[in-house]
Amino acid sequence: MLKTMKYAVIIGGINIDIGAQSAHSLIAHDSNPGIVFTSLGGVGRNIAHDLRKLGAEVRFLSALGEDSYTSLIRENLQELGLDVSLLKKAEGFRNSTYLYINDAGGDMALAVSDMRLCEEISPAYLQQHLSLLNEAAVVGFDTNIPLSSIEWLAEHCQAPLFCDPVSVTKAEKLKGVLPALHTLKPNRIEAELLSGEMIYDEESLQRAAQVLLEKGLKEVCISLGSEGVYVADREKAFLQPAVKAQVASTTGAGDAFSAAWVRGMLEGESLEEKAAFAVTAAAIAVESEETINPLLSRDYVRERMKYADTHQ
Repeated sequence: MLKTMKYAVIIGGINIDIGAQSAHSLIAHDSNPGIVFTSLGGVGRNIAHDLRKLGAEVRFLSALGEDSYTSLIRENLQELGLDVSLLKKAEGFRNSTYLYINDAGGDMALAVSDMRLCEEISPAYLQQHLSLLNEAAVVGFDTNIPLSSIEWLAEHCQAPLFCDPVSVTKAEKLKGVLPALHTLKPNRIEAELLSGEMIYDEESLQRAAQVLLEKGLKEVCISLGSEGVYVADREKAFLQPAVKAQVASTTGAGDAFSAAWVRGMLEGESLEEKAAFAVTAAAIAVESEETINPLLSRDYVRERMKYADTHQ
């Protein structure tokens, strides 16, 4: 492989996803009939997986535990063309687990995550791969990694940094490093936390994005769910509508968006091109009960983009 080929580095967690889809409206404190399924997940792993399906060159930094799932995780990453020798072997740790329940409409109702293994994605581990990070065209990370590692990236990584805040609680880790980030993809609540602006209409949405840009970001993508995504840089801002889709499960949609956006950064696309591609990738993601839609590919996204332009 040519050393000059552009690649992205993704840093984040690997999960065993245990998902459940209720057949009817959920009843609290009771057994609900439905479907239960298991798959590999983790925000970082999902983004790396989606990037590979979109045809991008990817290096993945994460930690691998020791349990019955270890061989499955390793084999899956190898099948994706990812170099498992880069992973940190965390002796004595179980692999991370994410347990979630979707309501009958496919929206997540409740989730519990055990991400203690991510503490092993430490500054010392990242330091071992500093050259790999600095030679990347973009470095993406999720906030499952420790605060110390996020601060280390902000100080030492020379490549543009893309971040998915993951959750409101974990987004707290980003408050002190926003000036070092290139692109942030928060949802509405995460954007409120990090900007200090409550979002309740178009004007407040614009104000929150502007505050985040003034803190040092180059780009911000505020996810609004079915309403689309508000995208802004220092020259322009616009609402990119969501692409119509037959929703099977919303789990993994944000990861597909992030992967598509990082792919656009790799290829030097405009804000408009990245936004259109990313919302289409997210629409494809929700049409599968699996976290990663097997149909996702660069060609399929392009095909759906043409369809969306003429049929929405």
